[in-house]
Amino acid sequence: MNQEELEKKVRHIQLHSRKPVVEVLAGEYRSKFKGMGIEFEDVREYQFGDDIRTIDWKVTAKTGKPHVKLFMEERELSMFFLLDVSASGLFGSSEKSKVEVIAHIFALLAFSAIANNDKVGLILFSDKVELFIRPGKGKKHIMNMIHQVLDFKPESTGTDLNVALDFFQKVQKNSSVAFLVSDFIADDFSTNLKFTAYKHDLVCMLLSDARETSIPKSGILKLIDAENNKTRFLDTNEKSVRKELERFATDREKLLKKLCREAGSDFLSLCCSEDYLHAIIAFFRQRKERSLDAL
Repeated sequence: MNQEELEKKVRHIQLHSRKPVVEVLAGEYRSKFKGMGIEFEDVREYQFGDDIRTIDWKVTAKTGKPHVKLFMEERELSMFFLLDVSASGLFGSSEKSKVEVIAHIFALLAFSAIANNDKVGLILFSDKVELFIRPGKGKKHIMNMIHQVLDFKPESTGTDLNVALDFFQKVQKNSSVAFLVSDFIADDFSTNLKFTAYKHDLVCMLLSDARETSIPKSGILKLIDAENNKTRFLDTNEKSVRKELERFATDREKLLKKLCREAGSDFLSLCCSEDYLHAIIAFFRQRKERSLDAL
């Protein structure tokens, strides 16, 4: 795309990200991810998104209104995005390609982070690390990264999650929140997943396209793997062929979900053609409920 088209896409993402972020996502993000310092400073009235574990019950009982404790030097979080920019991301059977959906998801979560005064960093990877941007703050920083995601042209076409996770562990020594967004069609990465999830709050987001899980009857199709250029022919009139494709997609998602559970990472499955904003909001709320149940 030319510069004018790129600027238009970035403005579109910014405009469509602003309202849900300010009204919903920033609050949901804060309630789950925002940390706190050590030294007690003061109390104030409870606000939406505050962690209920910080409620000061004595002041609440005295005033009749819920109050929370404030702490000095509230912990500043770093949020990292590990985004798969391999050739399969160019595919899209709906209005947006996978890479455009990734850019939108990135914008939604990144604007949530800066609304809470946290830093945001970016790693774009294929079968190697293609781009690394150190964590920073502010709208200009986020807009620059959205540009990069939309317009970046990777040198490689393949996918290697081990390379991305290895690199992330080396450059980010302190605990952080990390979103790994990919189609996860790659060689075994379970060991690195465990190491990363042990130190960081890791969320794996499986991004798929509707046509990767279900193909209608359309005769014989010639399919070309964008990552290795291999060609395959499928007779979609055969019910068994369509069922095999669906089974492969279902099994892949089940396996990834199991790997994430065993590693201690969260898992979220998103489809390009579905309402991923509400899926992300629901995911944050489920995490929050799990945290409360664990108290």
